[in-house]
Amino acid sequence: MVWLICLLIAWAAAALSCLRLCLAAARAARPPAAPSRRSGQVPHDLSLYETAFLAGGPERVADLALISMHLRQSLLLAHTGWATVVDPRGRDDVERTVIRAIGPEGQSRIAPVRAAAASAEPVRALADRLVAAGLAMPHALRGATAAALGEVRRAAVLIVVLALASVTLPGRSLSPGGPALVWFALPLVLALGCLLIVRIENHPYSPWASPAGQEWLDSLGGPGSERGTHRHLLATVAVRGLRAVQDPLLRAALTGRRADRPGHA
Repeated sequence: MVWLICLLIAWAAAALSCLRLCLAAARAARPPAAPSRRSGQVPHDLSLYETAFLAGGPERVADLALISMHLRQSLLLAHTGWATVVDPRGRDDVERTVIRAIGPEGQSRIAPVRAAAASAEPVRALADRLVAAGLAMPHALRGATAAALGEVRRAAVLIVVLALASVTLPGRSLSPGGPALVWFALPLVLALGCLLIVRIENHPYSPWASPAGQEWLDSLGGPGSERGTHRHLLATVAVRGLRAVQDPLLRAALTGRRADRPGHA
């Protein structure tokens, strides 16, 4: 009877976790409309920072500020992972947060600077404005969906453990590796199928944007027509992230991955 108890636990874990994920996904797909969006119109005057948040969250905003400062040469980003302040006057609150995060010595590792800028008050205020406008997902909804996904993953692992236990522990009544594992395959397929569906449904979409915010992102015909300019690069980074950075040294500085210098093997 050991295998039957394990099977019941597996089915309960799979069913409850998948139900919670479905409910969380349904709530995320229909967030409450904000008062500023009663007209049903998506605004067309979002800044690059706001677009970056909707597309990639607070880390994307920090990356955008770092790249913007680097392109203006007010901040030097070395491929070794260090940031050096050249001009301590930031143009906006996010840039001034970056400068403060670097510290009075004017030099710091890039990773902690990015983390500090992403969690700073200017970015939180930007997120609150987007949530109030109905364009960004509220933190509670986004957190509930992430927690539900984690619960389904843990349920899948638990099912595998219970299946192995059912054919190895004393007291089993089915042949090892035979019908017992077939029965456990059903709740495992349910859990993995639920994860696969969520991945397929959400793959092209940002977890930070609400349906209205995703509509805004989808409406962007392109990041800009002046290709090769700094404005075009910043607009592309806001939408696509660091994969839009073509300079291998700059990309290495921001990602922490080693890049060979031009002209070297």
